[in-house]
Amino acid sequence: QEALIRQLQEQHYQQYMAQVYAQQQMEQTTGEGKEVKKVVDPEEERKKEDDSDVSDEEPGDDLPLSSVHAQMGLFCHSNPAIAPASLWNRQDIQQFKANIKKEGSEGIIKVGHGETVTVRVPTHHEGSCIFWEFATDHYDIGFGVLFEWTVSETNQVSIHVSESDDEEDLEEEGGEGGERPPVMGPPVGDVEGGNPMKEKRRDPNKPHQDEIIPIYRRESHEEVYAGSHVYPGQGVYLLKFDNSYSLWRSKTLYYRVYYSK
Repeated sequence: QEALIRQLQEQHYQQYMAQVYAQQQMEQTTGEGKEVKKVVDPEEERKKEDDSDVSDEEPGDDLPLSSVHAQMGLFCHSNPAIAPASLWNRQDIQQFKANIKKEGSEGIIKVGHGETVTVRVPTHHEGSCIFWEFATDHYDIGFGVLFEWTVSETNQVSIHVSESDDEEDLEEEGGEGGERPPVMGPPVGDVEGGNPMKEKRRDPNKPHQDEIIPIYRRESHEEVYAGSHVYPGQGVYLLKFDNSYSLWRSKTLYYRVYYSK
């Protein structure tokens, strides 16, 4: 990250100097051949330098938060703030499962033990909000939502299955013994909670992702979990159904996802 910050600082400085040079050239060529001198107020120039992304201090010192994020590749200048999601539960779980079965097999997924299923839902050009509903048979499942700032070539929903959610992140050792507890930690006596997860780091070559809902275990076998979120921009929603904490129990997932204008 420090190397990336230094590289971005150098790029910002070069862009700033190029703009200053272009402005001077434009002023010199105007006024019907008359030489135009720009009187620069030292105080104004100092303010410009203070407002720029260039800093002689250590990375992160005295820099606005948005500038630090931009230098770290988080695109906070171009990505708007993300509003929180709306969440609610419904008690009609049996009716919901029956409706999903009538609609076909596309809304039913078997999430194997130790697996994470990611449902990728691109934003729709005619929509402004995403909705989701899900439930499971017999056992709970981890659930969370991320937003990936990328442009999808299709509006089709796709499903990706991986072990321990390793399709999105690169694993590295972390913590004592290189392990940490499962997502949200299993209840006492939970026979499923036996798959510790390693600390992970993001692949810098992949698009930036913002967490909308953290991954927690949901009692989705007792009621329907539903929610909605207003599009923050163009991108892809990642609905994470995490069963990586389970040693041997597979989960049957019933879900529905759609958008509204």
